[in-house]
Amino acid sequence: MTLRSETDKETGVAVVTLDRPEKLNAIDLATADELAGAWRAFRFDDGVRAVVVTGAGGRAFCTGLDRDVEVPQPSSPYTIDDPLIAIGPKANDLWKPVIAAVEGMACGGAFYLLGEAEFVVASEEATFFDPHTTYGMVSAYEAIHMAQRMPFGEVARMSLMGTAERVTARRAYETGLVSEVTAPGGAVAAAVRAAGVIASYPTEAVQGTVRAVWSAKEAARAQALAHAPQLIALGNLPVERQAELFKGRGRGSGEFRLR
Repeated sequence: MTLRSETDKETGVAVVTLDRPEKLNAIDLATADELAGAWRAFRFDDGVRAVVVTGAGGRAFCTGLDRDVEVPQPSSPYTIDDPLIAIGPKANDLWKPVIAAVEGMACGGAFYLLGEAEFVVASEEATFFDPHTTYGMVSAYEAIHMAQRMPFGEVARMSLMGTAERVTARRAYETGLVSEVTAPGGAVAAAVRAAGVIASYPTEAVQGTVRAVWSAKEAARAQALAHAPQLIALGNLPVERQAELFKGRGRGSGEFRLR
């Protein structure tokens, strides 16, 4: 199992942990399936009234899709197979509140999860960045998810600067991506506290409120996401060229600016 799920029956809070610390909690196909299954199972579990999602090990919340995963693609430029498209709670029709707790790096495909959480708690040592453009890939789903939370210029900068910059937890708080910054190691505890408060309220009212908040931007979000497959299919470099760029990341490209 690459996913751990523990529920406090007294508080009604479940903690879902990406458990691949040796891979910086990158998501392989098994983990993607487990995430989708967990969110769908929570819909039927009345003992779970709020959820915290985090990553094991402290070095990373999640670093997106595991680069060792092979995902065959159709030849049509109008469609792609994206193994991360259904890893978030909203993609699985879960309207119980989800809080993300970020320690360490959150990058790339991590934004599929952060983008479908109600809010994000991060430790002072957390950093956020999107490496897609550096490696010849279009940041589509990730940028669209973050555009629901951050000002246009901040999303554009993070999406376009690739691995050259990382956004600190403090800057993420200033721009609206993060709602609370904690001491190092304190993100999960703070997220669980908030989830416990929310879980203590009548769940019907809570879920209705979650649905109402999301409905405010749902039409624009859905329309933007509908364009993502074509943008990726047309703009991504061939997989072989992406791999070449990724292999060269240690030759000077490992330097980055904290912002």
